[in-house]
Amino acid sequence: MTVTLAIVGAGARGAGYARIAAAEGLADLAAVADPDPARRGALAAEFGIPDDRVFADWRDLAALPRLADAVIVATPDRLHADPAVAFAELGYALLLEKPMAPTEHEARRIVDAAVRNDVLLAVCHVLRYTPYSATLKRLIDTGRIGDVVSVEHLEPVGWWHQAHSYVRGQWAVEADSSSMLLAKSCHDIDWLGHLVGQPVARVSSFGGLHHFRAENKPAGAGDRCVTCPVERTCAYSAPRIYERFLGDPVHEQWPLGVVTDDVSTAGLRKALAEGPYGACVYTGRNDVVDHQVVNLEYTGGATASFTMTAFTALDFRKTRVFGTRGSLDGDGRAITLHDFLTDEVETFSVEPDGGASAADGHGGADTELMRAFVAAVATGDRTLISSGPYETLVSHLVVWAAEQARREGTVVSMERASTPAAGA
Repeated sequence: MTVTLAIVGAGARGAGYARIAAAEGLADLAAVADPDPARRGALAAEFGIPDDRVFADWRDLAALPRLADAVIVATPDRLHADPAVAFAELGYALLLEKPMAPTEHEARRIVDAAVRNDVLLAVCHVLRYTPYSATLKRLIDTGRIGDVVSVEHLEPVGWWHQAHSYVRGQWAVEADSSSMLLAKSCHDIDWLGHLVGQPVARVSSFGGLHHFRAENKPAGAGDRCVTCPVERTCAYSAPRIYERFLGDPVHEQWPLGVVTDDVSTAGLRKALAEGPYGACVYTGRNDVVDHQVVNLEYTGGATASFTMTAFTALDFRKTRVFGTRGSLDGDGRAITLHDFLTDEVETFSVEPDGGASAADGHGGADTELMRAFVAAVATGDRTLISSGPYETLVSHLVVWAAEQARREGTVVSMERASTPAAGA
């Protein structure tokens, strides 16, 4: 069967998934809904979606008989719950951008709707689906390093990515989106649980907003990079960050496509002079953390430490897994296994398809997720999806517990935290 998709939210993520589906020949685009006329119009034109299937409001799409097999919900984080629930009630399969929702109540509404209506729900925890992750998981599950005792995991967000998305961008203010840990690193908490294969028993966390604060604004700095007297000496200069992407067709979609619809030199300069992406990073508008450590203890005693930091190059995650008879060291490109019995080292090369950023589809992870999702829709085989409603709710509960631990300075027991609803 040819799978048909409707896109709800035609921003960078929704459009990105649509392009993967088309480029891979996975599915046909049947409808699009987005309140921004330029975005929905551009996506409709790109994929030949007829005018009567182009909507300014997702509710207009939901008011009609089903127009597609599945809906990709890629609205802003705080606008996930209502469309996800509505389309589940209508029987659509759902691909839902992460995080599932910024609050437990909304996440449970989504899970309940998907389970009650027996529809496929896949959340975009794309890290689970890469050949790199599959290789790492296989080496652990087949006992190549014995029992997992501890894990050390790093997410190098990247200095310019932090400035773009979490200082100047739409995830800069927690009240408008969610915590940094949920918005960016729920991937990592989910992925660690996937690797270890045990539920989290206790969690603690530390971190905060260290650098991107008004009191760190350099002497003499202005409010906008394009007119700032000290712009040339600032690592977070918007012209320096964005101008290098001009002429690059991949990065003109992201991050430049988020900054401006006119990706010419003049268009970019105008956007930086007038829009949020040209503002000084030291305005004090943002409040999400720029560094965080999460410590996890799993049932059975294994532990993991996770570090998220802005102050790196944007790169693939780095992971070390320590077992009773060996260890694994992975950087997103290759995995090195040290066997304690033989004292031999074996390397598994798993080169990603592109770079680590969203512009490159997270090194092919977005493509692997789309392949799995469309195949699950086409065949009805839900085992192809490992990031379903239950798995996602469980990992989100850990994220919320970690944020509680960070804010209160406590160790949070997951036995005291809320548990998934029955049947979730």
